[in-house]
Amino acid sequence: MQVEHLLSLVTLLPAAAAVLFGLIPGRFAAAHRWLALLVSLLVFGLSCFIWTGFDANTGIFQLTERLDWIPQYGISYHLGVDGISLLLVLLTTFLVPVVILASWRSVSVNPKGYYISMLLLTTGMIGAFLALDLFLFYVFWELMLIPMYFIIGVWGGPRRIYAAVKFFLFTMVGSVLMLVAILYLAWHHGVYTGGPPSFDYLDLVVSAPHIAMGPTFFSSAPMLLFAAFGLAFAIKVPMFPFHTWLPDAHVEAPTAGSVILAGVLLKMGGYGFLRLAIPLFPDASLTFAPWIGLLAVNAVALGAGHAVMPDAAAIGSIAPQIVYFAIGTVVLGVLGFNASVKHLGPLNVMLMLNVIPVAVFGIEAALGRAFVPIELGGAAMVIAALVANNLYLRRR
Repeated sequence: MQVEHLLSLVTLLPAAAAVLFGLIPGRFAAAHRWLALLVSLLVFGLSCFIWTGFDANTGIFQLTERLDWIPQYGISYHLGVDGISLLLVLLTTFLVPVVILASWRSVSVNPKGYYISMLLLTTGMIGAFLALDLFLFYVFWELMLIPMYFIIGVWGGPRRIYAAVKFFLFTMVGSVLMLVAILYLAWHHGVYTGGPPSFDYLDLVVSAPHIAMGPTFFSSAPMLLFAAFGLAFAIKVPMFPFHTWLPDAHVEAPTAGSVILAGVLLKMGGYGFLRLAIPLFPDASLTFAPWIGLLAVNAVALGAGHAVMPDAAAIGSIAPQIVYFAIGTVVLGVLGFNASVKHLGPLNVMLMLNVIPVAVFGIEAALGRAFVPIELGGAAMVIAALVANNLYLRRR
């Protein structure tokens, strides 16, 4: 079954529903809950049509939609899906109705505003995964920031204002530098082709690798551009040392917000590296790769150290996630040495790690409280030791 403008429907339907929600008085809380759930289920159903209509035998973008938006500046409304964005869109549309059900009874303060924020956030997340115009991508990227700020700041815990502002400032700093880099790429495309500027991803992925590398970091445009994109995505992942906003956001956000944060928003950073930073700046990415790997190892060590601290209970609901993330990382390291799963790629890693934090926050929602590593009875440490030993033996 073919659905016309399927990607636009999946992307814009939540935002259109959010606008209609504004016409329903706030006193009808039950109506907002049910309508938000129905819209989210409809969006998930439509996203399943993307799956069924997707041809896995081709590597090109499919179901593309393109409409000139600001043609004099090379800006267009351009959507498309490939194997990377397909799975992340399905993940997003699956999680949204789950978190709406999870917050069915817990959100009693201004439920109208809450569900409007959740639907706008849904449009931002899906749009960022499907956008094939970098200006449009940036619009969706920033659209995610605003509703998540309110979800944390209005419906979060006691320190919600501090956590929301910290989340906003960190993300905004990275976003501003990425915008500068996007504008430079569009200008360079016009210079490279002798034509007008273009924000189209398919144009930029051809012209951007031709930007000349300089002899030093500060005289090399690709290095600076990769750093600008990389900083925005590193903050979103988040990578050490840009991670300090995450514990506050996770602890103070409502359970549904934590699930979306861990399940989708943090994956935006990895997606950004895979979709934009590496294809646009292949040479610069090779130069940065060892340093990024070093920061990643430091992050795992830091997380493991925090998780086994005697006062781990003070860390709150972030502690179990840190423990499980560290274990999951080691497990994936073991899988990397297994020839039978050597096809395991970065996207698979993101999707596999997604199950762990979502499950943790789901358990916490069921318990009505956070739990800490000590409640595992030492199992986490034993599992980590066994897996690390297995990894060592495989390498030998």
